[in-house]
Amino acid sequence: MSIHRIGHEISVLGDHLEVAGIGFLPVNAFVLHAAEPVVVDTGLGLPDRDFVRTLGAVLDPEDVRWIWLSHPDRDHTGGIFALLESAPRARVVTTFAGAGIMSTERPLPLDRLHLLNPGQSLDVGDRMLHAFRPPLFDNPATIGFYDEKSAACFSSDCFGAPMPSAELAEGDSAGDVKDGDLRAAQLLWATVDSPWVHLVDPGRYADTLAPLRAMDPEIVLSTHLPPAPGLAPQMLDTIALAPGADPFVGPDQHALEEMLAAFEPGPPPGPGR
Repeated sequence: MSIHRIGHEISVLGDHLEVAGIGFLPVNAFVLHAAEPVVVDTGLGLPDRDFVRTLGAVLDPEDVRWIWLSHPDRDHTGGIFALLESAPRARVVTTFAGAGIMSTERPLPLDRLHLLNPGQSLDVGDRMLHAFRPPLFDNPATIGFYDEKSAACFSSDCFGAPMPSAELAEGDSAGDVKDGDLRAAQLLWATVDSPWVHLVDPGRYADTLAPLRAMDPEIVLSTHLPPAPGLAPQMLDTIALAPGADPFVGPDQHALEEMLAAFEPGPPPGPGR
């Protein structure tokens, strides 16, 4: 994992997954250094990750007051229970649906929950965090927020894009990717992660982008994209095209067998070879 600091307000805990045929998908968590510190998502749950230890490089886990769970998918919840143990004053910000989905595997303690709906706000001591439903999402419990003090939009999966390399996936700026390449990658991710977008009325979908255009954030922080300062207008123009983009069709069994065959070791060398 890598750590990037954005001014005095935000730390990015960067990670990635290599996805065959797609690229290197960023998987970020964030720390908002508010008066009441906020951890946004808790990374992957793979055995070799230690989220609390990584977090400790930027913030004492005991100081965490809020854990904003943007939605309860496994690439967002990896360290949540370890963090709850290490942060005794922290409460998990999620929706009623989010808490319910979590309960199918391991319930969150009810006395540690703070239920919040899109359109509501959370006071974290020195600023208000305004919750909203991102235009693109893959989970019905998804909830992002806008931080009025840092002018940062935390967008969950929305605006994500697989990167061509691990270095770019854990890089400090989506601006390092060429505009055309970033546009193509974001449209690919939109069709992979939110395939329902091809079924919606384009006009009604466009209406969901309007609040973010009015928000006009200085930086967009997506789980699946390097930090994106100054790119919100062009990225909104990109995802506006998602309903008309080519649908994603994943590899089938024949393609899987070809991939497996490509990785099969050859016969051992014979004598004298």
